[in-house]
Amino acid sequence: MKRIILGAVFFLVFQYNYAQKLKLGNVTKEELMQKYHPIDSSASASILFKRGETTFQVDRMGEWSVSTLVEMKIKIYKKEGLELANQEVAYFVGGTTNESVSFYDTNTFNLEGNEIVKTKLSSEGKFDEEVNNNWKIKKITLPAVKEGSIIEFSYKIVSPFINNINDFYFQYNIPTDNVEYTVFMPIPFRYSTMITGYEVVNIEEITLVDNFYSSKYIYSKQNMPAIKEERYVNNIKDYTSILKYELASISYPREEIRNVALNWEGVTKSIFDDDRFGRELKLKSYYEEDVNAIIKDCKTDKEKINKIFSHVQKKMNWNEKHGIYTEKGVKRAYKENIGNVADINLMLIAMLRHAGFEANPVLLSTQSNGIAIFPNRTAFNYVIAAVEENKNFMLLDATNKNATIDILPLKTINWFGRLIRKEGADLSVQIDLSKKVISNEVTTLMAEINDQGHLSGKIRTIYNDYNAFVFREKNGKLSEESYLESLEKKINGIEVSEYSIKNKKDLEKEIIESYAFKHNNAVDLIGNKMYISPLLFYQLEENPFKSEKRKYPVNYPYPFKDSYNIILKVPEGYEVEYLPKPVSFGMEDGLVTFSLNAVSANGNIQINSNFEINKTIIPTNNYATLKMIYKMMIDNQAEKIILKKI
Repeated sequence: MKRIILGAVFFLVFQYNYAQKLKLGNVTKEELMQKYHPIDSSASASILFKRGETTFQVDRMGEWSVSTLVEMKIKIYKKEGLELANQEVAYFVGGTTNESVSFYDTNTFNLEGNEIVKTKLSSEGKFDEEVNNNWKIKKITLPAVKEGSIIEFSYKIVSPFINNINDFYFQYNIPTDNVEYTVFMPIPFRYSTMITGYEVVNIEEITLVDNFYSSKYIYSKQNMPAIKEERYVNNIKDYTSILKYELASISYPREEIRNVALNWEGVTKSIFDDDRFGRELKLKSYYEEDVNAIIKDCKTDKEKINKIFSHVQKKMNWNEKHGIYTEKGVKRAYKENIGNVADINLMLIAMLRHAGFEANPVLLSTQSNGIAIFPNRTAFNYVIAAVEENKNFMLLDATNKNATIDILPLKTINWFGRLIRKEGADLSVQIDLSKKVISNEVTTLMAEINDQGHLSGKIRTIYNDYNAFVFREKNGKLSEESYLESLEKKINGIEVSEYSIKNKKDLEKEIIESYAFKHNNAVDLIGNKMYISPLLFYQLEENPFKSEKRKYPVNYPYPFKDSYNIILKVPEGYEVEYLPKPVSFGMEDGLVTFSLNAVSANGNIQINSNFEINKTIIPTNNYATLKMIYKMMIDNQAEKIILKKI
């Protein structure tokens, strides 16, 4: 009996100590002395705990608001974690009623000698930043933060917008030891919920006997791993564990249930009906004379589309603001030659319609904005144009000076968009934004090797489709001198001369660049032998995929094919001793392929190699194979051609 009592006492003490640990203001010497995270030693910091609670209020006028209180305690291990001294919360201020944010309990703890020193945040460390007319950011900078510090803070956000409870993050780019979130649900409301990401979060629902709340939901997780940035991911937030709430219905006593959840058709209709959208598509007096003159002598529909697109693209300047609604209005934007995304692309759609084409807006969410989860008016932040012909769509974005038909800025290629047709049937249609056509980059190199192992020759590279677009985006504004400096830096040891480029500004044509070169480090001369990598300085040396396992898909920006055709003249007095054997491998379904072949004839060595990605998204179950293909590519490209002195 005594043993049972002692066990119960021990359990209660443990529970009390654990609760104290997860409380602001309670910091121990052991925590401050900790040098690295016990589970993830690479972590620059960790969240010791995060606790949130959401409650609802209703005033005498029947107006609802939602409040969320969040408490956090963070341990800093390395200098890379010092940036966590800066914390911020965005809030909406663009309506008749606005959100508000307040920070509390803002302290830093350090171990000075054998004493715990607490430094409070002064008023100078709090400030607001205005982002635009609709948003502000409340910011704090915690004082005296250094390696080993523990920081704590809490904030409360009060919002009149009950349709969307603010997203709650369970996962960050640092590990989280303990996280718990409680939502008290009022009797009239029912919400749709979703937790994104791949980590399992515990969910407990407790029914309440209450006149105001019907239930409470407790979401919790211990030892949440850090979400790691990896290559070929559009937006890591799409795979982060985040809880999202969307109001589905309201049911007051003695009233019918009112469904408020929107479907995509409802969302697109409400956007189309807004004067800053649908009305702008009907205006035409400001452009009619110009467009009529532009298309007067066009002989084909494609020529008309190109002429109108080019006119808007060259005349208009994007003010670097996203949005699905016009900012200035198309008429004023056209006059001033500047506007936001909607100003520019809605006027493009109107002009295309005027010319007789079935042109409509396509709403999308950019990569930085994330994937649209729930149907709601804020899911999209960008609009482009689509010309429909025989159930096929040509996509256009005139905000970008290097874009062409079906070549969109990479930031806009984010899974799917939603097309809004004119009033009538099939108002909203989902459109796949991913590119299907392969973008090629073909490099031809002809070179001689002298008896010192130095290379000299000529290189020609052809870029088409997205490869040409990316080249123009990256290098279009560089002078030739600056570009050649970057090229020589990229290919270490190369000297470039006789440079020429064709079609740099002719967007309808592929880019062709040619130059002579010398390179003194591409051949290893050892004794009476020369050792040469088959792809020379184009050899892939590092595998972009480091992790043993990957929980989210690999997302390439567009399908591509890199081809190398290399001809090397064998130097006088040498012969070929060894050539790598031909290889060809890839995934069974042809998503990824690689080939390399080297042959010797008539005093020359000819090397041909192709690497092709045929689909933008490689599923996680193919990750191990993809990683292995890259490893095999690296191994095969590293195998040497051997020339022996006769």
